[in-house]
Amino acid sequence: MKFNTVVANPPFSLDKWGKVEDKDGDKTTVSYDPETDPYNRFWRGIPPKSKGDWAFISHMIETTYEGSGKVGVVVPHGVLFRGASEGKIRQKTIEDNILEAVIGLPANLFYGTGIPAAILVFNKGKEKNTNVLFIDSSKHFESAKNQSKLRETDIDHIVQTYRKFNSGKLKAGVVEEKYSYVATFDEIKENDFNLNIPRYVDTFEEEAEVDIAAVQKEIAKLETELKDVQLEMEKYLKELI
Repeated sequence: MKFNTVVANPPFSLDKWGKVEDKDGDKTTVSYDPETDPYNRFWRGIPPKSKGDWAFISHMIETTYEGSGKVGVVVPHGVLFRGASEGKIRQKTIEDNILEAVIGLPANLFYGTGIPAAILVFNKGKEKNTNVLFIDSSKHFESAKNQSKLRETDIDHIVQTYRKFNSGKLKAGVVEEKYSYVATFDEIKENDFNLNIPRYVDTFEEEAEVDIAAVQKEIAKLETELKDVQLEMEKYLKELI
């Protein structure tokens, strides 16, 4: 069975996600037989047994229709830059031109974990557009008592930016300062297929300039107030003796 759209929030970096081989005491490799897999999910590579993120992603991609299928998946940021077998799978996925968008989310958004997550959007119908949209929405949220919350305006900002990109209205380069960027395939290749968002969206925040004279004036004022308090305390102590 194939699907038009698949969305999921799989367990982050699931350990022991598949059956593990035990050849000569080696329990580091997941056992996989392509002949028993009707979807041929892992033809790009087999994820490490200790991190099942790309196992879920590969499964989702291969169960969607060729030429039109779409996938939306929530992942930890490690999926964007970890190397070894995960790096090879990520590279082949990008080279296949099905990755459409990388969307960074605020930290503390999900129950049970405070780590920031990201949404990966895959589109098997990208055709000739090899660019990838990067959105950094990590600072766009409302702080609640126990966790962060995306406001309607934050969600709409993400959706509208994605829709403009999807419709071909956004050119390569900076779309919105410190928020969104459209990267070409060559840029991503130059970054060794690393999808870490700060490589594309400038997240650097300049420190506010410090008015040294004002700070010194405030320190002098506080020191004077402290001396006055100490004199008052000495006065009260003498009255008690």
